[in-house]
Amino acid sequence: MSTLVVVGAQWGDEGKGKIVDILSEEADMIVRFAGGHNAGHTVMVDDETFILHLIPSGILHKGKICIIANGVVFDPAAFLEEKETLRKRGVEVSKNLWVSKNAHLIMPYHRAIDRESENLKGTRKIGTTGRGIGPSYADKISRIGIRISDLLDKTIFGEKLKANLTEMNFFLEHLYKAKGFEFNEVYQEYIQYAAQISEHATDTYLMIHQAIQAKKKILFEGAQGTHLDIDHGTYPFVTSSTATAGGACTGAGVGPTSINKVMGVAKAYSTRVGSGPFPTEIQGPEGTNLRDLGKEFGSTTGRARRCGWFDVLNIKYAVMVNGLSSLAITKLDVLDTFESIPVCTAYKHRGKIYKEMPTESAILSEAEPVYEILPGWKQSTVGVTDFNKLPRQAQTYLKKIEEWCQCKIDMISTGSKRNETIFVKNPFSLT
Repeated sequence: MSTLVVVGAQWGDEGKGKIVDILSEEADMIVRFAGGHNAGHTVMVDDETFILHLIPSGILHKGKICIIANGVVFDPAAFLEEKETLRKRGVEVSKNLWVSKNAHLIMPYHRAIDRESENLKGTRKIGTTGRGIGPSYADKISRIGIRISDLLDKTIFGEKLKANLTEMNFFLEHLYKAKGFEFNEVYQEYIQYAAQISEHATDTYLMIHQAIQAKKKILFEGAQGTHLDIDHGTYPFVTSSTATAGGACTGAGVGPTSINKVMGVAKAYSTRVGSGPFPTEIQGPEGTNLRDLGKEFGSTTGRARRCGWFDVLNIKYAVMVNGLSSLAITKLDVLDTFESIPVCTAYKHRGKIYKEMPTESAILSEAEPVYEILPGWKQSTVGVTDFNKLPRQAQTYLKKIEEWCQCKIDMISTGSKRNETIFVKNPFSLT
């Protein structure tokens, strides 16, 4: 048995899609364990670009078992649209794609509440995508959520939907002054989805357990990143699910003793989408230049990402809360043109120096980065596949990251294509 969890070590958008896609070639089963269709994983296959939101990146490899597990909140319309898009592009999705019957549904009222609640926050906006993710998780925790297994039983689905609409319409109409939803309209729409989803719905926890027992290689795929985790992120500017490695256990139905390794994916610099503290953010033309070089625009929303320098405290924290056994560093080539590259190794706040990441949002929002300046390499690293063939300064940069973050680097991405990757060590190896 070899099980590997891959999570984002920053604020999401670290390039997990490419890393998972590459590792999927060796895996037997790929399991998406958290988040919803607010995540976007971009994968390059030859000269084709695929953007996946719900369906695991492993679907692009023939014969791989792909699972959307119970920790994911599931939008039926988004799923079916993504499935059809892949089918039209020649990707087989019917025979090897499974969805947990325990996954909670995103309903139309979730999307409406998401949008209206964000509008009501004014200056306290979180930066939600408005796709109903948070309200769906809120219903799950409130024990009024509707699961796929409920949808497959017309009677139970109708009863739960009717009860929920009574409450949700009250909120929409009286608190948000917005239009509510008609029962029959929502019921008929979702019953049509049920017929199309039923062929994929199963007890995925059992499939995963059987694969573990058969000593298969299993890749657990996270969404977003460590610092967007509901418990361990920069709260309240976070997502609504467990984006850290622990989410693989709760979100897929496996015990922690079944996990062999955890890989964290981090860019060679930092980015963040939406609101929230970002100590190393670069303002002005320099930040715009880094954004343009890295093509830093969201694959799901198209929003421009905020850009900053690599933050050691940020990654050290991710190493601890995830129990990272290794790192994958992406977009090294984006730094090819810089004369010098600052790396944040501490924060300064009101005269106090922090060598470990504080969790208080108030401190993080005011913290000043303390930088160590490393020399740039001023030559192309695009497509390099051997660590020893990297420029000497690029090697030094990566070795300093390992030293400062106290975590070894197993993979380095030097471009968007599959073959533009350095394997220092196979992360599936148990030794």
